[in-house]
Amino acid sequence: MAEVHQEHGWAERLTEGVIVAVVLGLSSFLLAGPVMVFGTTVWQSSTETGTTAAGQFLVPVVFLALTVLPLVLACRVFRSGLRKGKRRLTAAVPAALTLLGGSMVLFAVLCLLFVYAD
Repeated sequence: MAEVHQEHGWAERLTEGVIVAVVLGLSSFLLAGPVMVFGTTVWQSSTETGTTAAGQFLVPVVFLALTVLPLVLACRVFRSGLRKGKRRLTAAVPAALTLLGGSMVLFAVLCLLFVYAD
């Protein structure tokens, strides 16, 4: 059976490219705040007197995992799209939207921490 390969028009490629560019910009902006806050929190908690060695190790690991999680999820979605035979740009749209969603969740967690912190 012959495999039919459907060509995407230039308008569809342009739309996908614009979506990816805008979403990556928004998610980078949303990730910048938590990265800076988590970085300063990690630095303060690890240099604070009275912090245990376990606390000095655990706090940076947890904050790094929270910050990297949206990037890892987006990478997994992108590779899944490539395995299904999609083009790179077509596979990048769901990955970029996943990155935006993960960034929004991380930003919401940061806002909740600010609101409910003592």
